[in-house]
Amino acid sequence: MDRVKKMVHYWCDDIKKAGLTGKGVTVAVLDTGLAPHPDFKSRVIGWRDCIYRKEKCYDDNGHGTHVAGILGGSGQMSGGILSGIAPLCRFVIVKVLDQKGEANVASILAGLKWVEMNHRKYNIRIVNLSAGAGKNLESGKEKMLIEAVEHLWDLGLAVVVSSGNNGPGEGTIAIPGNSRKVITVGAVKTEKAEKRSCSGAGPTKECVVKPDVIAPGYQIISCNSQIHGKKDAYTVKSGSSMATPVVSGAVALLMEKYPGITNVEVKLRLRETCIHLPGAGEQGWGMLNVRDFLEL
Repeated sequence: MDRVKKMVHYWCDDIKKAGLTGKGVTVAVLDTGLAPHPDFKSRVIGWRDCIYRKEKCYDDNGHGTHVAGILGGSGQMSGGILSGIAPLCRFVIVKVLDQKGEANVASILAGLKWVEMNHRKYNIRIVNLSAGAGKNLESGKEKMLIEAVEHLWDLGLAVVVSSGNNGPGEGTIAIPGNSRKVITVGAVKTEKAEKRSCSGAGPTKECVVKPDVIAPGYQIISCNSQIHGKKDAYTVKSGSSMATPVVSGAVALLMEKYPGITNVEVKLRLRETCIHLPGAGEQGWGMLNVRDFLEL
């Protein structure tokens, strides 16, 4: 077991001892949707389909279900063993990616706008966006995406965005993860993970160091959208998409513990408590350290 896995093991033990679950905190997950997995039972309080306009929650790709499971799956189908970081948080699911896991700028902007219009209705505190566009995006569309996430940030929401999977070369941060304001998350490898990291890296065009923080994102076990029983209730995926909800889940726990904390205070707390990992490449402030982040 390498250092990263040991740290994650200690996180889980500490979180359980502290009794933190993310209860009462609502997270908007903008992704491919959410399958009717038992690990999310009764905790989806809002839904919007910006692709096909369907009224019932679904996931025709599986990416969104996996992301949501990391963030806040209850682990019911595993007897609680494979629970997410904040297993009792509430979800607002916004489908902005299609069945191939792809999106156009218009659908992401529509999803972000919907969150803006409905964040008070559902008391959304956190926005998780495990998606982004490449550096070849037209400058006008890049500006619109960045302005949209920054507007949510200015409204007081903690916006957590993936660094993308076009790394590890310089200047490969996905848009809108290159925003100065949002919390951008990259994936840190473990010894048994892929030999070559694909997590996006900075600096951005404005020479801003990104990602802000890194978290485990390779070979992550989480909820499977194609579930038929306990044997196939979970599956494995890798990438910065998987690291992002780890951070979002930790933020949900922090907001449960300190209900009045602001998104700016959350970001400052991350900066102060992350751990630098030698040889991990571009990592911003370092790796998420849940123990110190939550003061456990």
